[in-house]
Parts: sequence; C-alpha cells; structure tokens
Amino acid sequence: MSFFSKIIAATIPLVPRPIVGYFARPYIAGETLEDGVRVVRELNAKGIMATMDVLGESVNSREEALDMRRQCEQVLHAINEHKLDANLSIKPTQLGLAIDTAFFEENVRFLLDIACGYDNFVRLDMEDHPFTDSTLEMYKVLRRDYGHHVGVVLQAYLHRTEDDLKDLIADGKTNIRLCKGIYVEPVEISYRDRKKVQENFNQILDLGLRENVYIGIATHDDVLLEHALRRIGEMDLKREEYEFQMLLGVREKRRDDIVGTGHRLRVYVPFGDQWYAYSTRRLKENPSMAMHVMKAIFGINK
Repeated sequence: MSFFSKIIAATIPLVPRPIVGYFARPYIAGETLEDGVRVVRELNAKGIMATMDVLGESVNSREEALDMRRQCEQVLHAINEHKLDANLSIKPTQLGLAIDTAFFEENVRFLLDIACGYDNFVRLDMEDHPFTDSTLEMYKVLRRDYGHHVGVVLQAYLHRTEDDLKDLIADGKTNIRLCKGIYVEPVEISYRDRKKVQENFNQILDLGLRENVYIGIATHDDVLLEHALRRIGEMDLKREEYEFQMLLGVREKRRDDIVGTGHRLRVYVPFGDQWYAYSTRRLKENPSMAMHVMKAIFGINK
C-alpha cells in the first residue's frame, strides 16, 4: 500500500462536502429511493441487473434499526411496483446485529417475508470480522426457512473463507457473493498481499463452481475476471448458473463488455442520506480503495 494512497485517504475527510458529493456522484445513486429507482431503471434498460443498498450501518439504537428496516421494506415494494430487475442488499449491523441477535433476526425475517411474497431476494452483506461468525450462522438459519430467497457474502482476503464455503456447502444449497473484501482486518486473519488475495479468490471460486454454488463474482480485477470467464467456458456453465457483480460507476466499459458477450451482471446501487459518511468512511478504512477511486475520477484504467 503506497504512502500516496494513505495521504489521499487521510485528506478526503478534509474536502468540503459539496466537492466530495461531486466526485462521489458516479458511485452513489443519490439521497432518495426515487434516485435509486431511476438509476436501476437506467441499468435495466442496458440489460444489467441491480442490487439496491440503503446506506447506513452500525446503528446504535433499536429505533435507528427499525427506521432502516422501514427503508429497506420500501425498497422491496418499489422494486415490485416498478418491475425492476433488482434485489436488496442489507448490512446486518444496519438492522441491529450489534444490538441483539434476536432483534436482528426479527428484522431480517420481516424483510424476507416481503421478498418471498414478491419472489425476490435479500443478500446479507459481510462486515468486519467481529460479525463474520454471527452473519454466517444467521444465514444458515434463514436459508432453511427461506431457501433461494436469501444469500450471503464471502471475502477472499480472510484466511478462513475457503473453510467457510465448505461448511456452507455441507449444510445445504448456497448462494454467495464472492468479493476480495474492503475492511482493514488484522494481519493474523487476513491476506495483505494482492497476489495472495487473487489466488485465494480464484481457489474459492473454483471450489464453489465445482460444487454448484450460485456465485455472484464481485470484482473489477482483470486477473480475477479473466480467470472466471475461462472457468465458465471450460465448465460450459449456463448463464443462469452464475453472475458477475460490480459497483456503480466503476469500470463501466469493462462492465458493458461483459454484458455484451452474453453474461449476466448485477450492479451494486447504494443510495441514501448517509452517502457522505459512507464515502469518507470507506476511503479512510481502505487507502488502496482511495487510490482506486481517484484513478476512476480522473479516467485512469477505466
């Protein structure tokens, strides 16, 4: 990780809010649900699927968690009302996991009941390591009742992830989003070397595809994309058996190329009034991401 990346990340919170908003615009749909719906419609018109994310996590009270639940509920209703090709992603701490596990379960079941009624889907995002065990255990519980309507995220930079996938496979039909991971985790439990993370990602992907796991291949990394495309071709997978996933506003040409060659791709569409905290926190937590965003802002490696 370069010294320049760290300087960029440390400087971001000092930049005036309107300027951060200007540069964050390609990566955040907007502040309202209407903004999110508009962006998803635009993506759908290009043959691209979406997952919608109400910004906000690590809530500190039941009242905040219930408000986030209400906003997530509105997303599910809006997807159905506007006939969008989209689903919902949630942060477990957004719905109270850090407050009380039973309270979180109650909230996520409330959303899953709605999603099932619309034949839709809810993805449990993965946060930092204190919540890995509880998120995976909750996924296994929910999967038994909600089946293909619920999924989870695995992060390739954690040492444990291959074993986690094996455990999920042994426990039943599995739907995962596989990503590198964004949080800065202790070196004792995570890989820091980029090549090692790439190797682990590809190893986990190969395992999942061999075991008929439905995987959202969530990456902008050409090394990982080329490996995935090669494996999909070698295994002669049907397009309904996997999907690619990317962030809103990142590597749009590469995204469009993947879609243009017949693969399904889903874009992660964050929106909400907590966009500023989301933007600055993510950049502070991961200086290398700050460099990636700055390159994207100036059109480098698009």
